[in-house]
Amino acid sequence: MNIPTDLRYTADHEWIRLEGEIATVGVTDYAQGELGDIVFVEVETEGEELDAEEVFGTIEAVKTVSDLFLPVAGEIVEFNSALEDDPSLINNDPFGDGWIIKVRVSDTSDFEALMNADSYASSLG
Repeated sequence: MNIPTDLRYTADHEWIRLEGEIATVGVTDYAQGELGDIVFVEVETEGEELDAEEVFGTIEAVKTVSDLFLPVAGEIVEFNSALEDDPSLINNDPFGDGWIIKVRVSDTSDFEALMNADSYASSLG
């Protein structure tokens, strides 16, 4: 399983990469593996300001639908529109082309409080 060391992670199996005040968010390799074939991603919160841990969208696989939780407080500034045509990008490249949203982070200390790669790997058992 791939767990890049340059990212932060949540207990909900989402990853976040911070570049300046903009963070990119997606689901981890572990999450996409557990979900199976992803068939649809819905994010209707673009342009909205949300708190950390609020639901920002849903991800649908063949057998289940799961909520997506925002790892940090901020404004959703972009949805990866490529997922509309090809949601399997999340299965094929969860840390690259399969990113889900970009967020303008309200407080970067939220990012620092998330798990690093070692902590996330340990949380998986």
